[in-house]
Amino acid sequence: MVKKLPTFALFLLLLPALLQASSPRDPYQYFFEQTLGDLTEELEIAREQGKQGVFLFFEMDECPFCHRMKQTVLNQPAVQDFFNQHFHSLSIDIEGDIEIVDFNGLSTTQKEFASSNRVRATPLLAFYDLQGNRIFKYVGAPSGMQEFIWMGEYIVNQVYLQKDENGRNIRFTRFKRMKQKASL
Repeated sequence: MVKKLPTFALFLLLLPALLQASSPRDPYQYFFEQTLGDLTEELEIAREQGKQGVFLFFEMDECPFCHRMKQTVLNQPAVQDFFNQHFHSLSIDIEGDIEIVDFNGLSTTQKEFASSNRVRATPLLAFYDLQGNRIFKYVGAPSGMQEFIWMGEYIVNQVYLQKDENGRNIRFTRFKRMKQKASL
């Protein structure tokens, strides 16, 4: 009984840290960066921080899939840590009248920016390189945390530039199947 007491005490001391490490965290505090709405400045910040690009989460208030993604994927510490390491992540309201400056330095609104990026459904997940060029977009919510991290890996490892056996760029769906097979 005496030997079990120190082990139990150690467990009690570590329990809050263990719970904190896997507890969901508010995506607006831990995933999305605060922005003043100047995407040219956001690119500069991403470059200064050594990020590989900018991730934009196009959403709207009434979107149940956006809400589900924020409650089940974007609030996960593993997702937040991975994306914060590699991307400068921002949220764009496709119905928003808030004025922003786009990647070309032009003044626009969130709504007009979404329209010019051909956002017709939400969520739309878009990755931009450090020059402001869109390199990948995904319409809809990924199936879960793992698929979303794979999406980030697809960009970080520049798989979208790699060729398959037929000389075509490897699409995310193919990359995802390769990751699924490797995890079996």
